[in-house]
Formats: sequence, structure tokens, C-alpha cells
Amino acid sequence: MPSFIAPNKKHIFEFRKFDYDRSLLPNPHLRELESGVSDLEEAYLKSGLSIGYPGWGMIYYLVLCHMKPGARNVIIETGTNYGCTTIVLAQALRDSGCDGHVYTFEMGEGECERARQNIGSAGLADRVTIVQGDTRETLPALLDENGPVRFCFIDANHSMQGCLREFEVILPHAAPDALMLFDNTFPIAEPESKDQRVNGALKAIVQRHGGNLINLEFVSWAAPGLAIWQRQPAL
Repeated sequence: MPSFIAPNKKHIFEFRKFDYDRSLLPNPHLRELESGVSDLEEAYLKSGLSIGYPGWGMIYYLVLCHMKPGARNVIIETGTNYGCTTIVLAQALRDSGCDGHVYTFEMGEGECERARQNIGSAGLADRVTIVQGDTRETLPALLDENGPVRFCFIDANHSMQGCLREFEVILPHAAPDALMLFDNTFPIAEPESKDQRVNGALKAIVQRHGGNLINLEFVSWAAPGLAIWQRQPAL
């Protein structure tokens, strides 16, 4: 088990599935990476910190069902890691038949190279641009040049302020009905802690910006939980 997982917290890391039909994964390379993987330690070696199944499936269908025909659909991901969820985003975009592109942001040089290899092996390099560097520096310029954002997955800085900062940089460039997805939403911080992590960021987002929030507790790992935020639905 990776050293960053505290043994006494193991009960909150149990929502990534390993006993499932790999044909449910949307890309052959992703199925290859998951082949024979039976626990978090093996998963970490092959797919890094990615959310795994069933989160991959949920993200795939969210994107597939939300791409807008006749428009250029911009997808933003912060926290590329090994590029596995990036593959899911790009595969859904391609399968939608819509125009668009995935821009994914990662600080680590090694992670960027690993992601580049995985995305290339998945046959999706034409749909993805990897941007290396701190999102505080790299996000604003790219958003000024590309938009509006149709779908966003915020999964880089998991501190409360870091998560809020990324969200509020992206928000002015997001379509009114854009979907904003967050990982690691389980309330892992102690109540008296100054940093309430992603869970605290979500509460602040609702207080500051309103919108509609759905939290799915039993998916992903370390910490689990995926939340979907939308400012307003297109009615």
C-alpha cells in the first residue's frame, strides 16, 4: 500500500473497485493498465493517483452526455498525474462526435512524461494538450485564449484555498451550464483544522456562488468522493 495512505484511515479508501468487468472501461489502453490489478498498491504503480473504477465510468458518461453539438467543447483538468482520467475525458469527447479539446495541467515533469506516454498509447494525443507548471501561472493565460469551458475536473491542489483558487480562476471562463467536477470530497479534516480541504472548498463555493451541488460519497479513494457543481442548468 502506498506510504501516503495512513493505515488507521483505511476505511475511507475502500470505494475504488477492482472486481469488475474491464470491458466497461472506455479505452483499450486503460483496460490494459487495469489488467490484473487487485489492490491500491498495484493500481498506484500502473495508473498513479487516478480515481479508478467506477469513477472513470461516471466521468466518461458525464462528459459524453454534456458535450454540445455544433460548438467547440473545452475541457479543463487540473492534476494530470499519469493521464488516466485524461484518457477518459478525451475518449468521451471523441465518442461524442463533437469538436473540442482537453487541456490538462500538471506540475511534475515525470508525471507529464508518463501521462504523455499513456495518452499516446491510448490513441488520443490529438485531443489533449498537457500544460506543465503551477496552475496559478499557467491557467489564466490559457483560459484567456480558449473558452468557454464546457467541463472541468479540478483535482490538483487539494487544500481548501488551492481548490477554491482554481475554481474561481476557471469560473469566469465557464459556460453558464458548465459542469465542474471535484475529487476527494470526503471530510477528512478535523473540525478545528484551518484547512478543511476540498470538502471545505465546496461549502465555500455554495456560499459564495450558489449553484447546484451533488456529492457522490462512495467513489474514488484517498480521500473518496466526487462532487458535481453547476451554476445553472440550460432550460
